[in-house]
Amino acid sequence: MSNFALLFCFAFSILSSSCTVPKKRNDKPIIGVLAQEVDSPQPQKASYIAASYVKFLESAGARVIPVMINQTLEEYKTLFNSINGILYPGGDASIVSSGYADAARIFYELAIEANSREDYFPVWGTCLGFEELTYLTSGKQLLSKTNTSGVMLPLVFTNGSRESKLFKGFPAEVLDALASEPITENSHELSLTLENYTSNAYLRKFYKVLTTNSDGKTEFVSTMEAYGFPIYGTQWHPEKNAFEWTRPYIPHSPSAVKTTFFMADFMVNEARKNFHKFEDEEVEKRALIYNYNPVYTGNTSAFEQTYYF
Repeated sequence: MSNFALLFCFAFSILSSSCTVPKKRNDKPIIGVLAQEVDSPQPQKASYIAASYVKFLESAGARVIPVMINQTLEEYKTLFNSINGILYPGGDASIVSSGYADAARIFYELAIEANSREDYFPVWGTCLGFEELTYLTSGKQLLSKTNTSGVMLPLVFTNGSRESKLFKGFPAEVLDALASEPITENSHELSLTLENYTSNAYLRKFYKVLTTNSDGKTEFVSTMEAYGFPIYGTQWHPEKNAFEWTRPYIPHSPSAVKTTFFMADFMVNEARKNFHKFEDEEVEKRALIYNYNPVYTGNTSAFEQTYYF
């Protein structure tokens, strides 16, 4: 930091209660999105990623690479050291035994190791990804059936959660809308009940519950963040509000779309704190999602566009 900047900071601190010295930041973050098996494998269609997750991250200034399933441990380690964060998307793969589950476990363990040595690496789980995180942390399948397939809900914030890492940067108007309007889309048949969360010591010590919801009978965890690691999960789908149009229960109000952006902005800014990079520019270019073309699937699928691999 220059002497002038330090002097300015000192002078400004006289007028304010704090002065933040600028920190190093990665302005070219690359985030991996985990692929998963298709229901009916075909030639060149063994796995997929919904394009909305890619758009979600790109909207906040990240580039994306697909994290393919069924790779070797060494391949995943190399990729981990090349990217700045990872997103586990929603879907219907097994969280216990699948290519999705295997890759998620490896990246989760690598992230825990990296963060423990102050190598900041964020992990985000949406819907199925949220469920995967609960399994990876607890070692148990603790999900219960709920009536939450295709419903819009407002969030019930827990005490102090508006000041959490995830939500504290959100405008008050967006937080108020999340608490009062049904603008979070839920497409899951299984949930982590608040009772199961509370009764499991591993989950209780690892994650802070930020929001809950109910299907009218059962209260479940809908948003969580880890206490000591940059690991976050939403049982609901923030990416759908701005980028999916195939279902009538997906909200598209201004507040809903703002929610998409601020959730993406948070995850991308977390990835900016990581400085992993590819070994060279050509390897990086070959890995990017730009090498693949999304297919329009809105007439047959819940996804407007899909990448197949």
